[in-house]
Amino acid sequence: MRSDRERLLDIQEAIGRIERYAVQGREAFEQDELIQTWIVHHLQIIGEAARGLSEESRTANQQVPWNQIIGMRNILVHHYFGIDEPVVWSVVENHLQALKSAVQQILDSLPENDIT
Repeated sequence: MRSDRERLLDIQEAIGRIERYAVQGREAFEQDELIQTWIVHHLQIIGEAARGLSEESRTANQQVPWNQIIGMRNILVHHYFGIDEPVVWSVVENHLQALKSAVQQILDSLPENDIT
């Protein structure tokens, strides 16, 4: 079983991978199916990692909208043909940096040998 630290690192890695292509901008996202697929896939990874965090970690870090992150993952996974691309881009543009910062703060607050 993966620890909370590992799952938080998974989130950070997925954000970094999204950033790699999001930097090309909204137009590239809208026009390039591969970029759309890449970003959606990594948002799914973020949601799956969030879903796997212990309830204790989610409760202790309520500044992060875990339920919304997990809910978005569920929509992306189960309603693939109903994905609202403007909503996906809005998440990337307006919420990803805040999540990245919050997760980094959580990681920084964990003891080095934390295995939860």
